[in-house]
Amino acid sequence: MSSDSSKKRKPKVIRTDGGPQEGKRGKADGEQDARYYSEECEVDLRDPIKDYELYKETCQELQRLMAEIQELKSRGVKDNASEIDERRVQSCVHFMTLKKLNRLAHIRLKKGRDQTHEAKQKVDAYHLQLQNLLYEVMHLQKEITKCLEFKSKHEEIELVSLEEFYSEAPTEISRPDITLTEPHQQTLARLDWELEQRKRLAERYKECQTIKEKILKEIEVKKEYLSSLQPRLNSIMQASLPVQEYLFMPFDQAHKQYETARHLPPPLYVLFVQASAYGQACDKKLVVAIEGSVEEAKALYKPPEDSQDDESDSDMEEEQTTKRRRPTLGVQLDDKRKEMLKRHPLSVTIDLKCKDENVLHLTFYYLMNLNIMTVKTKVTTAAELTTAISAGDLLSPDSLLSCLYPGDHGKKTPNPANQFQFDKVGILTLSDYVTELGHPYVWVQKLGGLHFPKDQPQHTVTADNSLSASHMEMTMKLLRTRLQSRLALHKQFASLEHGVVPVSSECQHLFPTKIVSRLVKWTAIPFEDYAELPYTKDVVEAGLAEDTHLYYMALIERGTAKLQVAVVLNPGYSALPPIFSLCLNWKGERTGSNDDNIRAMESEVNVCYKELWGPKPGYQLLTNQLQRLCMVLDVYLETEPHDTTVEGPKEFPQEKMCLRLVRGPMRLKPFKFNYPQGFFSHR
Repeated sequence: MSSDSSKKRKPKVIRTDGGPQEGKRGKADGEQDARYYSEECEVDLRDPIKDYELYKETCQELQRLMAEIQELKSRGVKDNASEIDERRVQSCVHFMTLKKLNRLAHIRLKKGRDQTHEAKQKVDAYHLQLQNLLYEVMHLQKEITKCLEFKSKHEEIELVSLEEFYSEAPTEISRPDITLTEPHQQTLARLDWELEQRKRLAERYKECQTIKEKILKEIEVKKEYLSSLQPRLNSIMQASLPVQEYLFMPFDQAHKQYETARHLPPPLYVLFVQASAYGQACDKKLVVAIEGSVEEAKALYKPPEDSQDDESDSDMEEEQTTKRRRPTLGVQLDDKRKEMLKRHPLSVTIDLKCKDENVLHLTFYYLMNLNIMTVKTKVTTAAELTTAISAGDLLSPDSLLSCLYPGDHGKKTPNPANQFQFDKVGILTLSDYVTELGHPYVWVQKLGGLHFPKDQPQHTVTADNSLSASHMEMTMKLLRTRLQSRLALHKQFASLEHGVVPVSSECQHLFPTKIVSRLVKWTAIPFEDYAELPYTKDVVEAGLAEDTHLYYMALIERGTAKLQVAVVLNPGYSALPPIFSLCLNWKGERTGSNDDNIRAMESEVNVCYKELWGPKPGYQLLTNQLQRLCMVLDVYLETEPHDTTVEGPKEFPQEKMCLRLVRGPMRLKPFKFNYPQGFFSHR
């Protein structure tokens, strides 16, 4: 608004004639310059904060005057014209004040910019000086480094210490009166003493060489004697073979084994030595042997022979390469994968025999490029096993030794460096080749003395005898226990598939004499089917069901009631108990989520499993749990109240003796069997 009003307002022109007007104009310009410069001086004297307060007060006064003028004009009284003019004059005065404050603000701004510019110029000058100084410092440091890094030829010679020099060197060479005060003369004297010592050592070396030649001649004479002795010893060993067989002391066979063991790679050699030592000391039934081609093993360590006819055959090779087609990228990758997964020609076999003459055959291999060991398994039974469909995975090589130690499923390589090797040849995971190569369990690596720490990776992992010895005994016990438990399960599954729950005489006291409910179905199911069951979600979410576990489905019936049982069998059975999930189909679907008594039945087998272990080592735990489920199903059905709306007798008459039918607000049933009294009570 101020700019528009200034445009509309016409400037006043004072018309005068002659020169006096010019004098007046010059005088006015001088006064204006004086006022301008006086305002610059005034800026230094005035306080900006007070000017800001004056600015706010002036603006408030202008607002008040404008409001009063607006109010007077709105009244429309002619007598108010004088008052309006008076307020206009006051407003003009305030406008003049604002203009002056504006000029002062601009002057302050200009001075601040000038001061900032001067300070920046000073900083730039100082910075330039600093850069020059830093460059000079860097140049001097380089010169100092060159001087310090200067090496003389005598510095490469390792001289004796000063104490030895002054104590052993003669005074003609050491000259302590001069060398103690002058370092240069001291160094020259030490070099002279070094030369004198080396001359003496050269003479001593010649004497030792003559002595060495004499000893070598004596050794050659003794070698000739020993070489003539070898045929005699061989004839003695051949003559003693019948004696060795009669006394069960196969020294000749053991000698051949140890000769072959010299060609084993270090991990397999450590395994062979430690397993043989363990068998001799603790387990006479343990049989350790070496299989494979010794000639191929020897060829691995032979240096490639230099071809003498390279130049003559070069033309022929060029003609052949031109005729041959270049292999495709896929063929090259396949060759690289085969080379990456190449096994050593020799392997170590261990036969672990049990008391019942069942044998677990273990064959250990070594993958040379991956620096890991693998194992293949096979089971030989003393008697032919009864075929059971559900027992197919119990003795399979893929699952027999899975999770022998917790979490060791043998599907991934334990060596972290192998993943980078796989990426180069396009191998996604080692599990695709496990069937052909064997399983690289962690305990297999430890038996071979290999340890691959993940937190502190090492550049080269070497076989350690102490590591193998510390794990040998425990691993052999676990292997024997695993074989016995799987064979026991195999026999039990054959009975379960025919609807018979085998209970040994030692465990008869755990159950009543009459159990009406019976097992009608026992089948194996995959993990995916188990996870889709609605009453197994709690087990899956709790992490108690994994791919390495075995899964089974059982069906127990009594009358119209059908109890579906989903079983998770841990590979570490029977040290780790199976987990049961129940679903009763009788007058609706009843599970642990909608029926407290079904949850109590699950706890009878899942929580109170220690009562059902039976005689050690507890291989009858699974069948005892199934028998208890049949028992508690009888109690559940017999203690259900009779439906009065249905005519006729009760479907499940009470045959079990119970002290109390239900107890507590959850109306729990008495599932605990008390022996020898024969009644059921609450826990």
